[in-house]
Amino acid sequence: MSDKTSTALYETNIPGRKADARGKVRDLYDLGDRLLLVATDRLSAFDWVNPVPIPDKGRILTQLSLWWFEQVADIVPNHLISADVADFPEEFRSCADQLEGRSMLVHKCQMFPVEFVVRGYLAGSGWKEYRQHGTVCGIRLPEGLREADRLEEPIYTPATKATDGHDLNISPEQAAEIIGKDWNDQGRAAAIAVYRRARDIAADRGIILCDTKFEFGVRDGALVLADEILTPDSSRFWPADQYAPGRNPPSFDKQFVRDYLETTGWDKNSPQPPLPEDIVMKTREKYLEAYTLLTGRKEL
Repeated sequence: MSDKTSTALYETNIPGRKADARGKVRDLYDLGDRLLLVATDRLSAFDWVNPVPIPDKGRILTQLSLWWFEQVADIVPNHLISADVADFPEEFRSCADQLEGRSMLVHKCQMFPVEFVVRGYLAGSGWKEYRQHGTVCGIRLPEGLREADRLEEPIYTPATKATDGHDLNISPEQAAEIIGKDWNDQGRAAAIAVYRRARDIAADRGIILCDTKFEFGVRDGALVLADEILTPDSSRFWPADQYAPGRNPPSFDKQFVRDYLETTGWDKNSPQPPLPEDIVMKTREKYLEAYTLLTGRKEL
């Protein structure tokens, strides 16, 4: 990818075809036994979508997910059919300017209402809970750990998927009650295996994979990895050369946006103020930096 930004896409507009759902970032088209997922350039923070998109963000998320799918394909199957617009249904092919590089045609799966979160370091909500109770999602951890400390072994700390508001951390036992012990065990094993693979790949590129979340579903009776994986929207990446236990390192994500919004007086209960151009471009740069460092590619 060059430094020149593309025109940002806030939402898709397919002639004669409304999106069947619009999430915080993705537009979804239901094609029966398949789905078309389009990653727009929308950005959410504190569970609100900002009115100003981040140029190229959706392309970066999609291309990074596609790259990761290749790296972990031998661990667990995924839902991808094609990311080539030429393979999409005819009604979408004339909209390549909107879809190219940011869309995936995927198999429809029966999705679990649980996110499979894997943590290899103590940060975020895990650090907050640990300070209060010495646990993360009910899992007892050794005493005396510091913020950002590496855990002896990665831990599975699931969360419920909320349509509105924050996702809620739950224990592995609670996840098993929701989706069944066998599926929970399979998902846990796959999530930790993918995390380990990704952690090692990232480490070779000077990046620490602190934590990440996966979504799994079932297709033809088998576990399938779905949605996006190992992107700055679903993961916490830290530059290894700036890592020091005891403090929260800078991250390759939308932290610039969160930090800016905290200075505006916004009450977090109403629509966000529009992002200024410098915050937009700094955020884009962080996403792009993560993509380039991880994949070694400069072009999408």
